[in-house]
Amino acid sequence: MFIFIATNRVRPGRVDDERARVPGWVDLIERAEPRLIAFHEFLSEDGTEVEYVQLHPDAASFEHHLGVLARVGDSYRATLAATTAVRIYGPLTESIVTALHASFGPAVPITFLPTHLGGFTRSQS
Repeated sequence: MFIFIATNRVRPGRVDDERARVPGWVDLIERAEPRLIAFHEFLSEDGTEVEYVQLHPDAASFEHHLGVLARVGDSYRATLAATTAVRIYGPLTESIVTALHASFGPAVPITFLPTHLGGFTRSQS
């Protein structure tokens, strides 16, 4: 199991544009990443932040996600100002750590929790 959560600041006055952008973005990710278990974007109550929550079966699936992002570009930059925090749950690869540090820089805190002690996942029926 590999979980990625990223918090992003919405550009002032662009929350409606972000709402409009998300359905196409989600469709693209769903088509391009068949192994991805879950991909969600949540908006804060005040409309200033969004959070991406991704549930991957393993680190290789997340590495594939990074490749998809590299191919499709960064359309989100028109509506999202900056990533402010990242949390990762699950075993890491050196390439993931390197890619995230290169992408976000030293100012964005990245929390790694690589060891899963227990739990379960239910799928919707």
